[in-house]
Amino acid sequence: MLEAQSLNKSYGRQKVLDNVNLCFKSGQSISLIGPNGSGKTTFLKCILGLVVPDSGEIFLSGLPISGKWDYRQRLGYMPQIGRYPDNMRVGQLFDMILDIRMGRFKNLDRELMESFEIEKFSDKSMRTLSGGMRQKVSACLAFLFDPDILILDEPTAGLDPFSTEILKEKVLREKQKGKLVLITSHILSDLEELSSDVIYIMDGKVQFFKSIDELRAQTGEEKLNRALARIMQEKN
Repeated sequence: MLEAQSLNKSYGRQKVLDNVNLCFKSGQSISLIGPNGSGKTTFLKCILGLVVPDSGEIFLSGLPISGKWDYRQRLGYMPQIGRYPDNMRVGQLFDMILDIRMGRFKNLDRELMESFEIEKFSDKSMRTLSGGMRQKVSACLAFLFDPDILILDEPTAGLDPFSTEILKEKVLREKQKGKLVLITSHILSDLEELSSDVIYIMDGKVQFFKSIDELRAQTGEEKLNRALARIMQEKN
């Protein structure tokens, strides 16, 4: 469904993606793990078209995405930190996004909007929202247009425990529908619940791409954090 071939990206002398080759299928929920600055977010932004790689190509359903924009209709993106116009009210933000995109979409997924009770603070301006409330807005926008691919960058950051569970349950339901989910998070317990596969990236290089079951069988560890620690110790 989604494939990266020989992807490279540098900022000055710093190489943030180093010959990345990955292939993802529908129905996978894949966690991207690695230290800060390892290239995870840059890789996701290459998929989104927000960063242009120096070389290599990304293919969606066998077609290259470079120089195109319509493929983004199939993506839902939840950034780590949502940036929105400060003076715009929450309801106005949703109305604006719907006006921009609605002509191309028949089905809207308002489930998270209802679960997070967005209508209760729809009259608040974006500048007044707490970090957790902004995360709820970002989550709702990511799922709203029923995308084939969900890209979630630190999705539970700032959410309270109850809202975190609502979001995790939603991700699992979308995965069961056959959607591709790509997630980054530093909260490994969240990833363990949501993921079918794990990619570990360090210094822009893919260290491994394995299923959760493979990691457990290889290391003899049930917990994801212990399995990852065991593999990295072996590599070092």
